[in-house]
Amino acid sequence: MALRFFSRLFGGSKNEEEPEEMEDEVQEQEPEEPVDDLSDTILELPQDHALFRLWDYRKQNTGWMPPPQLQLTGPPDCPRVLAGDELRTERARLLTAVTTAAGQRVSQCIPRTPEDPCPDVDARAAVFMTRDQLNAWIFAYPPVGNGQELDQEMLKKAVSESGIQYGLDSGLLERLPEQKDRYFHLFPLARGKAAIHGKDGSIVDLFARKIEREVQTDEFNQVDYSSLNLVQNVEEGAVICRIILPTDGEPGTTVLGKEIPARNGRPAVAPKGRNTEISEDGTKLVATRTGHVEFTGRAFMVKPLLDIPGDVDFSVGSINFLGDVHVHGDVCSGFTVRATGNITVDGVVEASAVEAGGDLVVAKGVLGNNQAVITAHRTVYAKYLENCRVHARENLQTDCIVNCDVYSDGAVQVRSGRGTIIGGCVRAANEINASVVGSRSERPTTIVLGGMPCEDFEKELLQQEIREMTEEFEKVQRQPDSPAKLSRLSTLRMKIAVDKKKLEEFDKEDAELLVMPPEEVYDMRMNGGIVYPGTEVRIGMAKLKVKQETRQCTARLIDGQVCIL
Repeated sequence: MALRFFSRLFGGSKNEEEPEEMEDEVQEQEPEEPVDDLSDTILELPQDHALFRLWDYRKQNTGWMPPPQLQLTGPPDCPRVLAGDELRTERARLLTAVTTAAGQRVSQCIPRTPEDPCPDVDARAAVFMTRDQLNAWIFAYPPVGNGQELDQEMLKKAVSESGIQYGLDSGLLERLPEQKDRYFHLFPLARGKAAIHGKDGSIVDLFARKIEREVQTDEFNQVDYSSLNLVQNVEEGAVICRIILPTDGEPGTTVLGKEIPARNGRPAVAPKGRNTEISEDGTKLVATRTGHVEFTGRAFMVKPLLDIPGDVDFSVGSINFLGDVHVHGDVCSGFTVRATGNITVDGVVEASAVEAGGDLVVAKGVLGNNQAVITAHRTVYAKYLENCRVHARENLQTDCIVNCDVYSDGAVQVRSGRGTIIGGCVRAANEINASVVGSRSERPTTIVLGGMPCEDFEKELLQQEIREMTEEFEKVQRQPDSPAKLSRLSTLRMKIAVDKKKLEEFDKEDAELLVMPPEEVYDMRMNGGIVYPGTEVRIGMAKLKVKQETRQCTARLIDGQVCIL
């Protein structure tokens, strides 16, 4: 009995007299498409529940009738209306409501003893409404004795007493009195309109906020330094990012006709920076000038871009620019290129000075003739470096270093292309990685690890400048008094004070380095594919001269000594 009941409860009402062969046939005709499982919307009741007593009493008096079915679904076009925690909560509420109403109905309709007369009780309709008042169902109890059967007047009265005004299924009220399963079944009666909250605004970037500075090598271990794309050029009026405007919320309505307020979406904060503006319709952030797009902090800004179509020579002169510079040719000997932003040189840098406030890219390398000075406040990328001095506040990436003085406050990577360091002195704060260090001819090559090489170099220059100005100050003091002497002494005194202030800042930074954790000190290393004799490795105060060719090695500081592993 219980098995037959639950099979009907999950599969819908079915005549008890239908043969089992018909059940098999119906199963074979089920569609292959996946059907939404609505079993979790069914309220299961124990066999001794008061509702089953009412159903059994009705069946004894009238013959067969569909068993009770309490299912919290919606209309056929949208059967599932509740899910998750909301469904579990409403099932618990429905169980309480049905248990209370059915218990009252039992005490009112079923005689306590066989000798008691059967009362005459009319059919009754009850409305169940969800807590949020967005869905309502109707449930009808059959009459007892000579009571009146369910009709539209009873249904309308139940609806009126519940106060339902919106989303009412009037067709259900018309056809329900004639349905065979009108009793002990839960039918969707009304459905409200849920409030739709507005969507928040958002930003769709058309330019990268962070430029990846990773160097990619091809199958031949070569790097195309002309395609690093560190500069994002933009034309005046071009769109930098799109601004998706917020949407307004749509208020909802409960089945009782009450309005449900909706929240409007919040506007996105436009990343507006220097040389950008928001379009009139508020949907675009556009550039107000031609330049280079960069994201700094919380905003896009357009930095000015100086584009040199050819060489930096006598036709152009030296460059000192507040922005980014792109030189499509070479930087010829004797000229200077300085910029507060990035500098990109598509050709060769000869015996000249190049200083970038950001990254520096030299696609074809530096041929310095022992006169070139290359400086970048971020990273230096170059095809090769020969006979020059290089300062990189962050890292250095190149294919070859020949007879150069290199200062890097980060790491030096010389693995692509030839990957060779020959001659000169290469200093790095953290790591030096090269395929070949030194040469077969045992050319002196020095590798120095630790400290902050760029800052140490600047500190030495500052100390030398202070000594020279102090000597000059003493010479000027010995001159006869004159207005020129007083002016010169005042200027020198001011410069010495400024330089000493800078020197104090360097001393503070050095004090911070002295308290560096031991694990960071011992993590400094040089990785070499081949290290030739004539190479000297220094880490801190310790040093080691390589006396024989060593392959696939790592030089580290172990117990205060430089060891090659």
